[in-house]
Amino acid sequence: MLAATAKAADPMRTTETPTPERSGPCTFTLVTSRAEFDALESDWNDLFDHAGRGTQIFQTFNWCWHWCNHYLEAATREHPNEKLAIVAGRRDGRLVLVCPFVVKQVAGLRQLNWLGAPVSQYGDILIEDTSDTLELLREAWGFVQAEIAPDVARFRKVREDAAIMPLLTELKARSIEQLQAPYLDVGSAKDFETYEQRYSPRSRRNRKRLGRRLEERGTIVFEHLTGGARAKEVAKLAIGMKRAWLKDRGLVSPAFADPRMDRFFEAVAEGTERPVGCVTSTLLSGDEVAAIEVAFHAKDRIVMHVIVFNLEFEKAGAGVLLLEKTIADSFGDRCRTFDLLAPADGYKLDWADATAGVNDWVLPLSIKGWAYLRIYLGFVRQSVKTVLAAMPKDLRRKVAARFLSSGEKPSEAEAKHDPD
Repeated sequence: MLAATAKAADPMRTTETPTPERSGPCTFTLVTSRAEFDALESDWNDLFDHAGRGTQIFQTFNWCWHWCNHYLEAATREHPNEKLAIVAGRRDGRLVLVCPFVVKQVAGLRQLNWLGAPVSQYGDILIEDTSDTLELLREAWGFVQAEIAPDVARFRKVREDAAIMPLLTELKARSIEQLQAPYLDVGSAKDFETYEQRYSPRSRRNRKRLGRRLEERGTIVFEHLTGGARAKEVAKLAIGMKRAWLKDRGLVSPAFADPRMDRFFEAVAEGTERPVGCVTSTLLSGDEVAAIEVAFHAKDRIVMHVIVFNLEFEKAGAGVLLLEKTIADSFGDRCRTFDLLAPADGYKLDWADATAGVNDWVLPLSIKGWAYLRIYLGFVRQSVKTVLAAMPKDLRRKVAARFLSSGEKPSEAEAKHDPD
């Protein structure tokens, strides 16, 4: 089923809460140390509980806590530390706004980014919905400019319905990349059997045929894990499978080449401290792991972060069958939206009801920032991506092998993934 590029019903909150009136001035603080960040835990959680959306799972305290453990505090020569620059806004002593920012030096510029790269898939702020929300955003941005003074703000993967979008629109931020995030409106049907009727008879027959073919190789077993040593092991295996898939396609992904990715996913999958709603799912064919999915649950949304198949099962449809199973099981989990994230690859559109826009935004704030936008982002980066995309597959494999073995970090090249 081809997804419509439209704003179909995409529920994000489990309950509606009244919009509070402004009750007093907001005071802002800049959080720059790990100790200050940790001290926000209780208030941050309270803010997300009553004002957060399922799409903002990557802005929850627990998610950011794991990111700090594995990215902020693991500096290397190739990956220098970003510095925390979290803006916390309080009104009458209550936390009403969190802007999870980091700053880093890039090509001589002071750049403001989201906390969470490269594992966070949506960037946003948390803010209480009040009668003066836009004014509060303006005040927070004025505080950012005065206290942080960045040359450029680069906000990646911002949904069109993100809480920060009214501010970015008003500031006339520049969009440098436009993507779509497909999703399924599973709340529109009482069960998967009813929902499945929207797909063509042919596609349903094809999945049944794939299942029978895979059964011939060994008994199919599906496994859902919500924490523990086995989940940690499966998450590590998923990242290894993704690297193998990238290498086979000759694709370069600095994010997956970084060993911090392994450690992050192992920690969130094991879930022993500050859980983030991680569920690792596997499809076993006999004794072999044929496909793995790593997803996260927040409020009434399931976010599919990683889905990958064992290359030995490439023609067996293992990824398609695992995705079908996890979608079917979401109907018994109070889920209303099954989010496939950007980019809108073909296999995602085959499942999705509609898509949501996801943009990368740049806001130059100095002469150096304007030069960075025009020269690097506007020309150099795009030229490198074009050259890589035009390379023959065998040559791309050699380039990828060189980068992965040397630890060098090439210019950004987003790697797409199709489960089958």
